[in-house]
Amino acid sequence: MTRRMIIMIGCVLLLVAALALGKFLQIRALIAAVPKPGPQTVSTVEVQKLQWQSQFSAVGTLNPVRGADLGTEVAGLVRQVHFKSGQDVKAGALLVELNADSDIALLHAAEAAAAQAATVLKRDQAQLAVQAVSQAQIDADTNDLKAKRAQVEQQAAVVAKKSIRAPFAGRLGITTLNPGQYVNAGDKLVTLQTLDPIYVDFTLPQQQLAGLAVGQMVNLGVDAFTGQAFSGKINAISPKVDATTRNVQVQATVSNPKQQLLPGMFATVKIDIGGAREQLTLPSTAVTYNPYGSTVFVVKTADAFKAATAPAASASGAAPAAAANANAPSGQQLVAQQVFVETGPTRGDQIAIVKGLEAGQVVVSSGQNKLKNGTPVTVDNSVQPTNSPNPTPQEK
Repeated sequence: MTRRMIIMIGCVLLLVAALALGKFLQIRALIAAVPKPGPQTVSTVEVQKLQWQSQFSAVGTLNPVRGADLGTEVAGLVRQVHFKSGQDVKAGALLVELNADSDIALLHAAEAAAAQAATVLKRDQAQLAVQAVSQAQIDADTNDLKAKRAQVEQQAAVVAKKSIRAPFAGRLGITTLNPGQYVNAGDKLVTLQTLDPIYVDFTLPQQQLAGLAVGQMVNLGVDAFTGQAFSGKINAISPKVDATTRNVQVQATVSNPKQQLLPGMFATVKIDIGGAREQLTLPSTAVTYNPYGSTVFVVKTADAFKAATAPAASASGAAPAAAANANAPSGQQLVAQQVFVETGPTRGDQIAIVKGLEAGQVVVSSGQNKLKNGTPVTVDNSVQPTNSPNPTPQEK
């Protein structure tokens, strides 16, 4: 019985082994039959060392050096309008006349009263010489003359208020004011703005204060004049940091001889900080941002990739092998190696690479979303992402 049991168990084990071997061979055949994915097509760019000017960037608003909505201190009927909408005027130019007939009549009456008071004083002074009047009468006449002349000045000021003049030189806005229209005290008549020069007001974070100084040059652009740069100088830095945003307000004066810049415009402000220095640069599209760090894919030959990722190289801490040129020798397969990088500031379409790459390495600039470490690639640079330090929108 024991011998028969041993023989039976041996047969069962042989049967199980045969079935397992058959299944293994079947699975291996299926795996071998699955087509392997071919190389992924990507575009590449070479890491370049370029001159890089550090800048602060901000969003600003244009404001006039002098600007006001002109109104009237007194109510009245508009007699005459001496300007046209959009007209450039000089300081003191007469803009609007209100009806001042009754005020002028009161002014004439006050002038007549003052003249009469002057005559009375002159007559009493002659009588004082012959002791016909007392000195007290002369003092009363003098004070009366001063009071009458003060009334004349007061009434003249009232008449002057009926003539609205430009307080400074500038350009007038659009108005609907017409003769015969009644205006109340404080009503807006027209806006007046000085356009050359013009202010640009913007804010910067408090940590950038160390790089700011009065007299520093600024460059700005506006959407209305794409591709055109305007320059100015910082004329004031606020002595107070906003406690809510921790930003500081900065004001710069910009020359505007052609009067292209208008108050209220949105502007992009850039301030050069320090001197230019060399930086490794890449298009911003070449960098992939992940929760665990920023990465790029360096293009290498398969042999260089194996040497760079070999356990011995990792253990010894040797630097990765130099990247292969995008135009690899015939017969050599290119692969993508994922590399962690430390990024710096950006300018336009470019980003600075502080750590992780060397000049001359070839990096995937587009198509990296379908890659992983060691993926075979083919290079097609017929279409490249934008890589301009000063891009401008192109209308098509």
